[in-house]
Amino acid sequence: MKKIYILLFIALSSSVFAQKSGLNAIVSKKADAIEQKVITWRRDFHEHPELGNNEVRTAGIIAKHLESLGIKVTTGVAKTGVVGILKGGKPGPVVALRADMDGLPVTERVDVPFASKVKTQYNGQEVGVMHACGHDSHVAILMGVAEVLASMQKDIAGTVKFIFQPAEEGVSAGEEGGAALMIKEGVLENPKVDVIFGLHINSQTEVGDVTYKPGGTMAAVNDMKITVTGRQAHGAYPWSSIDPVVISAQIVNSLQTIVSRNLNVTENPGVVTIGAVNGGVRSNIIPEKVEMLGTVRNFSKEDEAMFIDRIKTIVTKTAEAGGGKAEVKIPYSNHYPVTFNNIALTEKMLPSMQATAGAAHVKLRPPVTGAEDFSFFQEKVPGLFVFLGGMPKGKDPVKAPSHHTPDFYLDESGFVLGVKLLSNLTLDYMAMKK
Repeated sequence: MKKIYILLFIALSSSVFAQKSGLNAIVSKKADAIEQKVITWRRDFHEHPELGNNEVRTAGIIAKHLESLGIKVTTGVAKTGVVGILKGGKPGPVVALRADMDGLPVTERVDVPFASKVKTQYNGQEVGVMHACGHDSHVAILMGVAEVLASMQKDIAGTVKFIFQPAEEGVSAGEEGGAALMIKEGVLENPKVDVIFGLHINSQTEVGDVTYKPGGTMAAVNDMKITVTGRQAHGAYPWSSIDPVVISAQIVNSLQTIVSRNLNVTENPGVVTIGAVNGGVRSNIIPEKVEMLGTVRNFSKEDEAMFIDRIKTIVTKTAEAGGGKAEVKIPYSNHYPVTFNNIALTEKMLPSMQATAGAAHVKLRPPVTGAEDFSFFQEKVPGLFVFLGGMPKGKDPVKAPSHHTPDFYLDESGFVLGVKLLSNLTLDYMAMKK
């Protein structure tokens, strides 16, 4: 009897894997057929970027495409988000796939025919708008995945929820948006999501490669605002002042000691960065106030708490030592938790990634001190977030323009692998659950 059970198990397993192999081959063929369509979508989105919570045109194009495929569509989720539901022909789990839609306040310098010329107002200044982080490619790839899977609906053993998310790059102080607001509005319910997959294009990873890390793959982030108040005086008579510029300079330097002297760098990395310092109006006036904006990155809740405590202590006590006062708001407008890849899920889906990209092209990577609000989804359901190569083959990663810069550039030949990857992760996960 035991032998019969073993033979039955082998037969059933062979049947499942044969089915998987057949579906994966169909995915590959269908993805190749729409590669140029995906590139065309991406170029259109790239030429017409929109900032977070303002992705109206982008959302309209997405919704129209999903509706044309027979997918049930809900718009206006978390302001401008779009959610599509594709119910397969067979019962099974609910798999969510997410793409972020927003651009950045960056003026493009890349010499391509579809370069962005868009201008807008941001924080009281006129700025250029650019897809300088690849969200245009994420949207186009997921639209491609929707087209592939919709054409295979009768073979899908479960339900696919397509989540097109606004405002991943964060919102202004006092606003809500992004993944947290989508979750608050019930995006992971009705039907209840069992697992979520996402990817991020990377301009410094070679086309054809997929990189991943189990556990903490991207950092938790808190932004902060520091306000230093002193006493204004003529620049010729500094002894009459309490100089907030000098105090601020001391604060900036002292904050760097948190990483060098308080963080156990053998366990986790961490970052404290001051990105903006604003104070004063002319050379011979010591101002009354200086404001600074910064970002803090960690990979554990313990390190995060320690950083916040040390920042508050250093800022307030340094100001007191200089005779002034200082206030710290942290988080100021944004907080994202650690982007944590479910370890069991990552291990389970590794063969699917290797079969799609080739084992030699699926590579383990160190943690990244960038942050992602995909992390909010992963706090609610098991999730896997991977990186897709977008750098031209043979280029030096050190010299390739990085994300969030005017020269950010992607090799579009890598997009089709993204379509295949998300499609196969969905179908293979469903086959495993079956």
